[in-house]
Amino acid sequence: MSQSLRHTIRDLYEGPTARSDRFRYGLMSFDLLTVGYLVATSFITRGAHTENIDTLIGALILVEVALRYWSSSNLKRDVFSLWALADLSVVASLLAPIWGEGLAFLRILRIFRILHSRETLVQLRADFPRFRQNETTIRAAINLAIFIFVMTALVYETQIGRNDKIANYVDAMYFTVTTLSTTGYGDITLVGHSGKILAVIIMIFGISLFLRLVQVILRPSKAEFPCPTCGLRRHDHDAVHCKACGRVLNIPDDGLD
Repeated sequence: MSQSLRHTIRDLYEGPTARSDRFRYGLMSFDLLTVGYLVATSFITRGAHTENIDTLIGALILVEVALRYWSSSNLKRDVFSLWALADLSVVASLLAPIWGEGLAFLRILRIFRILHSRETLVQLRADFPRFRQNETTIRAAINLAIFIFVMTALVYETQIGRNDKIANYVDAMYFTVTTLSTTGYGDITLVGHSGKILAVIIMIFGISLFLRLVQVILRPSKAEFPCPTCGLRRHDHDAVHCKACGRVLNIPDDGLD
C-alpha cells in the first residue's frame, strides 16, 4: 500500500500525465499565492492573525516538502541541493519565526525551480503555443521578475524597522529597481554597513545580470530549430535558409501570427 502511494505521489511530481500537469500547475499557483501574501502583509500591522496564517502556510509547505522527498526517485540529489536549503529555510521561517517571516520569500525559488524543470517546460510547450514560440523571451522575463523580487525582499527584510524610508515592499522595490537600472535617484538609501554592502551587491548585479535579462527580453524572439548541417539553433521564425551555412531549413510553423 505504501509503495503504491509512493509511486502515485512520485507520478504527480515527475510524471507526464494530465493529472501530473494539473498538480504542478496547482503547486505554482500555491507558491504565487504565498509570495503574494508575503507582499500584502508588508502593508498591514502584523499580529496573531498573520502569525496563524504563517503557521498554516508553513505546515502546508512542510507536508509538501516531506511528500516530495518521500516519493523522490533521487533522494540524495533532492536533499543535498540549494533548493532543499531554500525549502527548509522557508518552513523554519514560518513555523519558528526567529527572524520574523524573513526567509519565507525564498519560496519564490520554488517557482524558479518548477519553471526550469524538464517536465514543466514540456508541459508549457504543449499547453501554450505562445510560450513555445517565445520561450526564450518569456523565461527571461520570469527570471527577471524573480530576480527583482529576491533583491527587493533582501532589501525589505534587512531594512524594515531600521530604515524609516522603507516601510513596505513597494519602497524596497522602488530602491531595488532604481539601483539595478543604475538610475539611483538618491531619495532612498540603505542604512548601516550591511545596507551599504547590499547596495553594492545590487549595483554589481545591475551591471551584469539585470541588463543581460532585459536585453534578452527586448531582443526579437527566435525559433529554436537546429540546422542539420552546422547545428545553429536560433533562427528567425520566417527563415528559409540558415544564416551560418545557407542550408535550406524546414522550421515547423505553429500557425501563429
